[in-house]
Amino acid sequence: MLANCPVGLKRSESGLHLQAHIGTRAGERPLQCTVCDKTFETKFNLRMHLRIHTGERPFECEVCKKAFSRKEDLEKHRRVHSGEKPYECAVCKQKFTQRAHLYTHKRTHTGEKPLECAVCTKKFSTGSLLRGHLRTHTGEKPFECYECSKKFRDGRDFKRHLKTHTGEKAFECTECEKKFVAGGDLRRHLRTHTEEKPFKCGECKKEFAQSAHLERHRWSIQK
Repeated sequence: MLANCPVGLKRSESGLHLQAHIGTRAGERPLQCTVCDKTFETKFNLRMHLRIHTGERPFECEVCKKAFSRKEDLEKHRRVHSGEKPYECAVCKQKFTQRAHLYTHKRTHTGEKPLECAVCTKKFSTGSLLRGHLRTHTGEKPFECYECSKKFRDGRDFKRHLKTHTGEKAFECTECEKKFVAGGDLRRHLRTHTEEKPFKCGECKKEFAQSAHLERHRWSIQK
C-alpha cells in the first residue's frame, strides 16, 4: 500500500520511509541527541549517532570478531581479510581497499596539501602526516617498542622498527627476489626495474620515481 506525504508529493511503499522523509522537511523540529545536543534530520541518523555514546557495535566480523557500529564499516573491514582492493589509482595503478584512501593517495601525484600546521604553517596531504608532524612540536612519542623501549612519533615508523627485531621481510621482488620489510619499500624498489616515474612536478613537468624525490625537487626550486 502506498503512503502519501501530507506535506509534499513524495510516495513510498513503506510508511517507515515516509516517516524519515517527513523528518527532513523544512520547518520540522530537528531530533536532538540527549547526550551531546547534536541534532539530526531523521531518526535513523540519530540512532546511528547514539552508538558513539552507547558503544553499541552490532556488526561483527566473522573472521576476527572485530565489531563495528555500522554495516558499511564492517564491509570495508572485510577487505582486510579478502585482499580485495577495488579502488585503483589511474596514475600509478596502486590499489586500495577504500575510496577515501585512494582520494588521499591522489594527492601524492597532484601535490595538493590542504592541511596546515597551526604552529609553523607547514602543509600536509593527509591527517596522519599532520598529526605526526604536530608531535615534533609537542615532543610526544606515543609508540613504544616492547623489545627495546625505543619510542616513535609515527605509527608507520614504529611498525617498520618492530620488524628489525623479528627479521621479517614479507615483501619480495618478483624480478630480483630482493626482500623488504614494508610494502611501500617494495613498490619503490620495483620502479628501478620498470623505470616508472609517476610523480610529476607541476612547475617544470620533471618526473620522479619517488614522492620524496619530488618533494626535495619542489623545495629546491622554491628556495
